[in-house]
Amino acid sequence: MFSDNKKPRPMTEFGGQPNRIEKNTKIKGDITSEADFRIDGKLEGNVKTSGKVVIGKDGYINGKVECVNADIEGKFNGELLVKDLLSLKASAIIEGTVSVAKLSVEPGATFNASCVMGKGAPVTTASPKLETAKSNEPAKAS
Repeated sequence: MFSDNKKPRPMTEFGGQPNRIEKNTKIKGDITSEADFRIDGKLEGNVKTSGKVVIGKDGYINGKVECVNADIEGKFNGELLVKDLLSLKASAIIEGTVSVAKLSVEPGATFNASCVMGKGAPVTTASPKLETAKSNEPAKAS
C-alpha cells in the first residue's frame, strides 16, 4: 500500500522499450542503439548498444556485437565484446572471439571461441602496438 513497488520501472537505463527483431525476420546491416536489443530473427551485421543484447532461442547473429551485458540462448558467430556480464544459456552456440568481464555458462551451452576475460579485458578491437627490432639486430627474448 505504501510501497514504491507499484511505480512503473523503465526497461532500460535510458528509458523506452527494448528494440526487437522478431522471428522470421532477416536483416543485413549495422545497428546502433542506446536501448536494449532482443534478436529472435537473423542479423548479418554489427550491433553496438550501451544496453543489453539478448539473442533468443531462434535468434542468430553473424557479425560484431558491442554491449554492456548479453544473454544468449540462440546462435552467435563473430566478435563479441561485452563490458560486464555474458550469460550463455544451455541452448547457446557461440563461435568466434569473445572479450568479457564476467562469464556465466549453463551446462549444455556450446562455446567454441577464443576468450579474453576479466576487468582488464579489452573491449575494443584496437591492435596493440608491437615493438619491432631493427633489421640489423637479432630479436631479443624478454
